[in-house]
Amino acid sequence: MRIVFFGSPGAALPSIERLLEAGHRVELVITQPDKPAGRGKEQTPPPVKEAARRHGIPTLQPEKIRKDPEVLAALGKIAPDIIVVVAYGQIIPSAIIDLPHHKSVNVHFSLLPRYRGAAPVQWAILSGEQKTGVTIFELNERMDEGDILSQLETDIGPRESARELEERLSRLGADLLVKTLEEIDELPHLPQDQARATLAPRLHKDQGRIDWGKDATSIDRMVRAFSPWPGAFTFLRGQRVIVHAGSPLAVPAQTPEPGRIVEVRREGPVVGCGGGSAYLIERLQRENRKEMAASDFLRGTRVETGDCLG
Repeated sequence: MRIVFFGSPGAALPSIERLLEAGHRVELVITQPDKPAGRGKEQTPPPVKEAARRHGIPTLQPEKIRKDPEVLAALGKIAPDIIVVVAYGQIIPSAIIDLPHHKSVNVHFSLLPRYRGAAPVQWAILSGEQKTGVTIFELNERMDEGDILSQLETDIGPRESARELEERLSRLGADLLVKTLEEIDELPHLPQDQARATLAPRLHKDQGRIDWGKDATSIDRMVRAFSPWPGAFTFLRGQRVIVHAGSPLAVPAQTPEPGRIVEVRREGPVVGCGGGSAYLIERLQRENRKEMAASDFLRGTRVETGDCLG
């Protein structure tokens, strides 16, 4: 097939690579504009743009695709058989969606109609789901509401972070995409059940503050869901600390005060949580520093039983 590919972050890379491996012709890549990144705030291209460069595929990076006539003109010249969208980051207008011979398709990292929106992986973990999956569906101008072409279900690992789960779903989604395109003329179109729909809105940095009054299991889900971004954080002596990994512990013999460090183990500090539970911090990061094991952090920072976080 002659394909135009819309995508931006690393989660879209397996799909474009698998399309090329399967013999499809990706004629054009549409991706987000370069953005400042890192401590130096240098202009950095999206990972999909870098992949397109490696394969010699031309790219366009409209600021606002709804107001950019260059994209529609380029698509008209290419006359693609289909448009494939994977984590592009903008709402695509119907003039583009309906242009190809086959209606445009999207690879979404949830079992639609559950978790429509920009952060389906994070919200599935945050909500305590045991299963999630990938959905290939036909695009329309409403957010993630088009007819379903194919789905694949998978378990969420008990210790899996959002980063790890998204990486795994991106590979599963790439394989499902290729299989779906092979069978696209025979696949039934399944309308979504609107009554079962849930939303997964974009996360914001301030949502990451840990409330130690919640039970340790809820805090653990938050830490996993917010890794790597926006990061679950707390404060130690006024300094912001991002918690990247940890483990909920069995209820201690003595009910701990939420946010109070009740024990300092070799692996890291144990923090009291709501409901008489406790949480072992295993990996963390001081602001503007590198992530490290909590054991390494303890070698360079004085942390004692009775210290308070939050």
